[in-house]
Amino acid sequence: MIQKDTSTVGITMGDPSGIGPEIILKSFEKEKIRNSRIVVIGDFQIMMAAYKMLKITSYKLNRALNFNECIFSPGILNVLDLQLIDIDEFRPGSVQANSGLAAYKCIQKAVELVLNKDINAITTAPLNKEAMYLAGKKFPGHTELLASLSGARDYAMLLYDSKLRVIHVSTHISLLEAITSLNRKRIETVIRLADIFMKRILKDKPRIAVAGINPHAGEKGLFGNEEIKTIIPAVEHMKASGIGVEGPIPPDTVFLQAVEGKYDIVVAMYHDQGHIPLKLLGFNTGVNVTIGLPFIRTSVDHGTAFEIAWQGKANENSMVEAIILAHKLV
Repeated sequence: MIQKDTSTVGITMGDPSGIGPEIILKSFEKEKIRNSRIVVIGDFQIMMAAYKMLKITSYKLNRALNFNECIFSPGILNVLDLQLIDIDEFRPGSVQANSGLAAYKCIQKAVELVLNKDINAITTAPLNKEAMYLAGKKFPGHTELLASLSGARDYAMLLYDSKLRVIHVSTHISLLEAITSLNRKRIETVIRLADIFMKRILKDKPRIAVAGINPHAGEKGLFGNEEIKTIIPAVEHMKASGIGVEGPIPPDTVFLQAVEGKYDIVVAMYHDQGHIPLKLLGFNTGVNVTIGLPFIRTSVDHGTAFEIAWQGKANENSMVEAIILAHKLV
């Protein structure tokens, strides 16, 4: 249960054409979420349309034109209305430039609020990269957008679930680029970020595992020399600095070892290496955390799901866990 009135989490609406509005509203139906201070940053008309579609009766929406108009009560969900969408032109479940721009403006406003300390953390609903591109906002995803708006330089994507935690050296780049751009400094940065984050969660010294990038972690150079040239020196340097890190460990076994309790978090070398095991184990409960920002940011670990958007079918569990983790980290 979240402690009542300890911190305020701003939840961005995400791409309104997707499942963001629905999973936010469904989350607030949970008692453990309603007992926390939350403000949705988005469009009131969109949120009200989704509210009516879901036939919610357990709480009411409050339209706030500025943060001071928010009313924090278990029976009220605040919507900071940025007046982003013409409801008559709105098309649920489709890629639209206006929806992509709305998602961008929600993030922009959330960063402004958290840097001004009006809110204490940001939880984000999913956006659609294609829609943002159509709107002229060419960011690969939330991680890079948040870093750009906040001026962060050393940051990383971390996936969090009760069964497994994974942090990534690279994310939204091609597999070829992930291999060719691998460098010791970046690996050391991600190991350090993993250690900092896990110390906020654990009382004990974190146990960090670093995955190899090649099969069998290179098998001493038989299947590639990236481990010998880059990963091992990074691991040894961070170990010498006092961090509890081991590796490189073969990627086909390291995640199982973490799930079984040997390690607290795994450093993955590229996007799918970390995402596949995490989504296999916790697709509806995994949380995406951006580490290295000047504020706390959590998110659902899934996309906009246009194919089921605005049908009442979306699973809100990942959003619930993202809100809870944001409060816990604050």
